[in-house]
Amino acid sequence: MKAAVLRNTPGKVTIEDVSIDKPQQREVLIRTSAAGVCHSDLHYAEGHFPTRLPTVLGHESAGIVEEVGPGVTHVKPGDHVVSCLSVYCGTCEYCLSGRLVLCRKRGLRRGRGGPQRLSDGDGGAMWQFLDLSSFGEQMLVHENALAVVNPEMPLDRASLLGCAVTTGLGAVFHTAAVSPGESVAIIGCGGVGLNAVQGASIAGAARIIAVDPIPSKREMALLFGATDVVDPADGDPVAQIQELTGGGVDHAIEAIGLKPTTEQAFAMLRIGGTATIVGMIPMGVKIEVPGIDFMSEKRIQGSLMGSNRFQVDIPRYVDLYLKGRLKLDELVSGTIRLDQINDAFDQIRRGEVARNVVVFD
Repeated sequence: MKAAVLRNTPGKVTIEDVSIDKPQQREVLIRTSAAGVCHSDLHYAEGHFPTRLPTVLGHESAGIVEEVGPGVTHVKPGDHVVSCLSVYCGTCEYCLSGRLVLCRKRGLRRGRGGPQRLSDGDGGAMWQFLDLSSFGEQMLVHENALAVVNPEMPLDRASLLGCAVTTGLGAVFHTAAVSPGESVAIIGCGGVGLNAVQGASIAGAARIIAVDPIPSKREMALLFGATDVVDPADGDPVAQIQELTGGGVDHAIEAIGLKPTTEQAFAMLRIGGTATIVGMIPMGVKIEVPGIDFMSEKRIQGSLMGSNRFQVDIPRYVDLYLKGRLKLDELVSGTIRLDQINDAFDQIRRGEVARNVVVFD
């Protein structure tokens, strides 16, 4: 199969012929239909986070099941599925206590000493990226990485549910638990941030303030349900939000992954407010907040993939989309070929897009 391979970091992907194994115990072979190009893929390609090389990048995808291995009970050939990197084992303490997104993934990967799911043309091991490797014409994954979806759902739209939508909506619904009538500020209006905006709207937030320096993204935030937008170029965004709200917001959601914006998220809270950090802060970066603010019961917390329960969440998001209540069409900046991924990464660097989607023939 053709796949986008990363061999060096920082580096660009190359389109290569990659071999994919037959499904073994509880593994599923999928014909990939579409894969979103996420900023997280770029973080790894630039070397901000470690991954074993060479690898096939990609982690936000949808496709159709072609073949299943022994012991698979969750899916069958012909099923339309969305993949999610929150693959879970179902037996560790986190799974058993209902926090599947924190699973330690015991026994879900092939041992490093044996044949891997992917290999190069010479038979050398190619490491799977985030248990998925979506930038390939096929995927071989554990069945617990998949959610079955309504076949009426367009698969190019469905692919976005595997990361951007699940992370943004989940940060609002699950991690922050936004209640009707509360105020929410979202810092960063890329794919994840825009979904946090529409999640806050669906949750019934009374005031939704979107913060982004790019005019087109502020316009999209209004389309997705923001009541106000803030341009950091107009002055300190914390001061702007405090003026808009008369003292701060109940919830601030950071969807960029930078030290300054994370600290701003905490600073723009009202008394008793909560900052939820969704963005991927680079390794080694430390966050500083005023200790005295904890005496006002302000809180700061992380959110991994929106604290999702993806096999429950994703079918529900499909229903919302099919009923016209969830915006996905507007999220797609463009559809591209596999060999255009490096160009898509450049667009992400320039802040030009919400989501490009690789569509496979």
